[in-house]
Amino acid sequence: MDKFSPFINLLFAGSIDFLRQSYYYQDDNMAKTIKEINEKIRQGKAVVVNAVEIIDIVREEGLKKAAEKVDVVTTGTFGPMCSSGAYFNIGHSKPRIKLGGGKAYLNDVPAYAAFAAADLFIGANALPDDDPRNRSHPGDFNYGGGHVIEELVAGHDIRLVATAYGTDCYPRKKLETWINIKDLNEAVLFNMRNAYQNYNVAVNLSDRTIYTYMGVLKPRMGNAGYSSAGELSPLLNDPYYKTIGIGTRIFLGGGTGYIAWHGTQHNPCVPRLPNGTPRGGAGTLAVIGDLKQMSPRYLVGTSMLGYGCTLTVGIGVPIPILNEEILQYTAVSDAEIFAPVVDYSTTYPNRESGILGEVSYAELRSGRIRIQGKEVPTASLSSYPRALEIANLLKEWIQSGKFFLTEPVAPLPGVESGIVFKPLNERSITD
Repeated sequence: MDKFSPFINLLFAGSIDFLRQSYYYQDDNMAKTIKEINEKIRQGKAVVVNAVEIIDIVREEGLKKAAEKVDVVTTGTFGPMCSSGAYFNIGHSKPRIKLGGGKAYLNDVPAYAAFAAADLFIGANALPDDDPRNRSHPGDFNYGGGHVIEELVAGHDIRLVATAYGTDCYPRKKLETWINIKDLNEAVLFNMRNAYQNYNVAVNLSDRTIYTYMGVLKPRMGNAGYSSAGELSPLLNDPYYKTIGIGTRIFLGGGTGYIAWHGTQHNPCVPRLPNGTPRGGAGTLAVIGDLKQMSPRYLVGTSMLGYGCTLTVGIGVPIPILNEEILQYTAVSDAEIFAPVVDYSTTYPNRESGILGEVSYAELRSGRIRIQGKEVPTASLSSYPRALEIANLLKEWIQSGKFFLTEPVAPLPGVESGIVFKPLNERSITD
């Protein structure tokens, strides 16, 4: 016990079982440390492979030899992530205007103006006030907050129109100007829920076409939509969050970012397979990074027919191979990861329980799955090729000494946390 600091003893109340699952616990079987791996990166000697390559390496060389040989496994994902947004500081106008408490629009898309004089936040799902939405169903949703973020990152001028109520110290009541990312004091991507650890496969049992965040679903189970990079996905390669934690440096949107917290709807205590992978949606990440470093190739404004606008985000997380156990998790293949098939015509919208079956990502990526005796074509909302591109780019950054690993400052809540995801408890406000 004397190897643990008093702070750790206090923080985790002596929970040895938990400490044994975390990166704070260092026993005699631990082959490497992050500090040692960073020194190898500095010397150009680190062995870095992506999450697809490690599968064959482990199969051919075994866990022990592979764990001794490989230092880092890189992961990647690229898919629509609706709980995303950006905040920035425009600087003070002359005369000054207080945006906080007023209204602001970026290319006619409303931004959140409730912080102070010169700070704004725009969410990926924001829509212009005059967007027809679904009044003529299905709506096109041609332009929204995600598109503004992409154009800002691409260096395009963005039209800002703002109104304020005026004060003695901030007398101006209206501002119309072009802004550009190069002129902003700060521009920060902050996404409160990204990189879902597994997710549903969506089908439609009804007799009509439906339009969902999982894509357009044909009637009578005419197709199936899914959204995960499977064997490349970050949290599926570290299912118990043994190396991924708060403060982990990551690839974010083409630049460098960090894990700021666990994401909203983080739900680690779901049923899992023996290999640790959850059998449905589980962990999520809240991430943050400098928007000025990022690229429109990895931050793409996205329109979803009949549903809305979002932002497709690229994320890559490096996993340090500290021991054989961590390596074994990264060697998981698409054939060993399963997702639940859910009806999005009734079961999902009405928050009913029940799944139609489970399928592997190998089956999903084959283009067809069999559900209840029916062969169903599949399509992915996330891009596996772009996820692999991200994992390889992060690999190159590490090999070239441009990217070093960080020791997390705190763990993400894991299976020991007892967290239970709570639905809305509706209470009447008229009684």
